[in-house]
Amino acid sequence: MSLVRSFADFVCGLDSETIPDEVMERARLCLLNGYGIGIGCHDTPYAPVARRAAIAMDGERPADSPLPSATLLGDGRRTSVAGAILANAALFHGRAQEDASGAAHLGTEMIPLATAMIEAYGYPLDRLLSALVAGYEIGGLLEEAHAVHTTPAGLRSSMVYGPIACAAMAARLMALPADRTASAMALAASATGGNLQSFADGTDEWRYQVGMVGRVGLVSAMLAAEGAITAPYAVEGKAGLIRSLARQEPDVEGLAGTLGRHWKIHRVAFKPFPVCAFNQSPVTAALRLRDKLAGRPVAKVDVRMNPYETGYAGMDEKGPFSTISGTLMSIPFCIATALVRGVPSMRHMTTYDDPAVNDLVAKVELVTDAGVPTLSCILEATLADGSTVVEDLRMTALDYAYDWDETSALIRRIGAETGVPDAAYDRLEAFCRDLPAGDIATVREAFAMLDTLRAAAE
Repeated sequence: MSLVRSFADFVCGLDSETIPDEVMERARLCLLNGYGIGIGCHDTPYAPVARRAAIAMDGERPADSPLPSATLLGDGRRTSVAGAILANAALFHGRAQEDASGAAHLGTEMIPLATAMIEAYGYPLDRLLSALVAGYEIGGLLEEAHAVHTTPAGLRSSMVYGPIACAAMAARLMALPADRTASAMALAASATGGNLQSFADGTDEWRYQVGMVGRVGLVSAMLAAEGAITAPYAVEGKAGLIRSLARQEPDVEGLAGTLGRHWKIHRVAFKPFPVCAFNQSPVTAALRLRDKLAGRPVAKVDVRMNPYETGYAGMDEKGPFSTISGTLMSIPFCIATALVRGVPSMRHMTTYDDPAVNDLVAKVELVTDAGVPTLSCILEATLADGSTVVEDLRMTALDYAYDWDETSALIRRIGAETGVPDAAYDRLEAFCRDLPAGDIATVREAFAMLDTLRAAAE
């Protein structure tokens, strides 16, 4: 049996009876984190760009339009489903604080897609959590197996593994049969790939890639539903996703046999800071080191990290910086900021001329060490007198797998920073907790509370 067909049989069998309770709860938390981070991104500049592009392409579509439409969250206008996906994904990606399945940001791709599809086409909410599980499992499975090969080649995991995750999610939301679900994933597998150069250059392409991925998932599922004929070996074939992008011999039996046994949604990590996923632990370590230093001046800082992370585009940059896309990726900048200013905020990450931070950036030396696991680091600060202070931090994705209270506290902390009303978070939490009951309008109403902030700014 081909991989897309094995994947499809798994996806079509997902429901409240077959998904373990702890997996279903994890899906609720991923949804809450996605919406909660997204609403806290309302003051970032990327969604307005995507909204203007969406309106320019497809125009506004009022609620009574004969054509399907969805809401531009945080804006209130409606446009095409594809346009809303593009803009809302850019919104959710605005702080770079979305969830991470390894190096892939599946939540910021799937959640705007699912929200727009439910709003536009009326798919029942009792499919939402199982659809999200489908995407996290298929995308997470492939990312875990092959990102170690595709990332060093300059390919972004969100773009390589996100399309098939989104197609799986969309197909499950539409309740497509197994043969059509397989076709949706095959179509998505044929449209994968996106590079990492924008991270190296500190530019914004990556902000919009996630919305493009969501659109691929939608189109793939719609084409499959209408009978598109697709390659059965789109993933493992001679010119399929794995061989062409990962340049590896696919382990068909191993990949298929993992489904439903080792749930990949448990690998999903939430981000406490508005920096790259690979910089979460370095910042955490730097904050602990800062406490140990107690204000003593630092002559230099050696940072030991895994080669997978140090080799990622933009991670070794020392500036000068002129964009947040550059600072949030830079290990030296993130560590220097945490040591000098404490917990990094968006204001810190967009302050490019801080003399104290920039002076310390120049003193941070990145050391590649295969003995340090991913999501871990060793910081060694050398003081003026030659003495050293060390912070050896070993973490895994489970350390970032927050529970309900921790997730609520995280998103509300961001809301306090950006002025989001507590009532908006109350609505989002109620929506996620009450599933499958409720109405997608609750999400729309929560984001509509940003209108007050927008009016005050004007």
